[in-house]
Amino acid sequence: MNKIYDAIGIGIGPFNLSLAALTNDLREADILFFEQEASFDWHPGMLLEGMDLQTPFIADLVTFADPTNRFSYLNYLHEHNRMYSFFFFNRFTIPREEYNTYCKWVASELNNCQFGQCVTDVKEVPGEFCYAVTVQSIEDGREEIHYAKHIILGTGSIPNIPEALQGFPEEEITHTSRYTYFQNALKQGSSIIVVGSGQSASEVFYDLLKDQKHGGYKLTWFTRSNGIFQKEDTGLGREVFSPEYIDYFHNLAMKDRMESLENLSTIRNGIDPKLLERIYELLYNRSIESPLNQVTIQTNTAVNAIEARTGSKGESYSLQCEQWQKGEKFNYLADKVILATGYKPHLPKWLDNFQEKIEWEDEKRFRVTADYRLVFKDSRENQIYTLTNIEHSHGSSATNLGLSVLRNQKIINSIAGREIYPIPNQAVFQQFEMKKS
Repeated sequence: MNKIYDAIGIGIGPFNLSLAALTNDLREADILFFEQEASFDWHPGMLLEGMDLQTPFIADLVTFADPTNRFSYLNYLHEHNRMYSFFFFNRFTIPREEYNTYCKWVASELNNCQFGQCVTDVKEVPGEFCYAVTVQSIEDGREEIHYAKHIILGTGSIPNIPEALQGFPEEEITHTSRYTYFQNALKQGSSIIVVGSGQSASEVFYDLLKDQKHGGYKLTWFTRSNGIFQKEDTGLGREVFSPEYIDYFHNLAMKDRMESLENLSTIRNGIDPKLLERIYELLYNRSIESPLNQVTIQTNTAVNAIEARTGSKGESYSLQCEQWQKGEKFNYLADKVILATGYKPHLPKWLDNFQEKIEWEDEKRFRVTADYRLVFKDSRENQIYTLTNIEHSHGSSATNLGLSVLRNQKIINSIAGREIYPIPNQAVFQQFEMKKS
């Protein structure tokens, strides 16, 4: 048998990239990472100029665990002669495009990451206390098998497009994750609709609103949310993204956890208040000359289906909508649609090999321990850790970039069998339950 790694990481998004950076020089955790894409690229379809990351720069890939680590954002600035530029930039947040550039730099410096390699299967090796990981080269189709004591699932998420909104040409109806690829074609439309809510919807709407004078198109924003709300940005409010709250949330019953996620929707899905101000300022200034007859913003409105229609001017689309609060249904015509319908966990097919061996909280959600291990029905030393599909078990922190380092600290400590990276305690000023005396 070939070398047995301590772990193999599957997928290299920001979460596993952080884990790779924290273990690249670590003897206690020999981990190899595979990614099917040819190189690192973080949400390239939404890298709009001028849009900032929603987490401060200090929440980079390594700093919360090791501020002296060579893969910190500050060292990236230093290595690229951008330290003074960033100092005069004078912000705690950073452009999303630069975060992607920073991650690309980290990926290029690591020796434990292999790109262009697709993991097609993971199986247990009988009697060997390890997993066999089949990896296929995207370039030439050649397959290799690697072995590891543990697996780390970091396959991230994929666009969540309702079935009734699928099957149309992407240059006419596309998800926000692909927006910049079809940006120019979309702006050729005479009527454009943004469907959905949250940060992505607002960024696309703002980009379209800026260019509306030149494009001359009618612009509409429908969201089923009952309002367009800003994210919670106060210190106490954001303490739900803390180690203490994660522990509190994880210990709740499943029903209470799901209710908590619903109650925290504005914190999880709220929009950057500065962006909302920019949108409103633009709307206000446009309204000075004449009423905004070419702009429609409507909440409480669901888009349930889309039908193609061919007319004298070519293809257009009829959206079957409902103002759900009043129960009023209506059709709305457009020739370009951008879907800001969110994302869903990307669970690979090989996970079916363990379907009957792990415990499930419901039909779609597996049980996950506090240190991110899948719960097997038998006791075992060889674990599958997951950074994917954990919102139900670890709350809003599941998709939060600022907490990726904390998750990885726990995983590294668990794999190493000792505390490599100390876990912070008493990190926040509030408590979430009455402490026992």
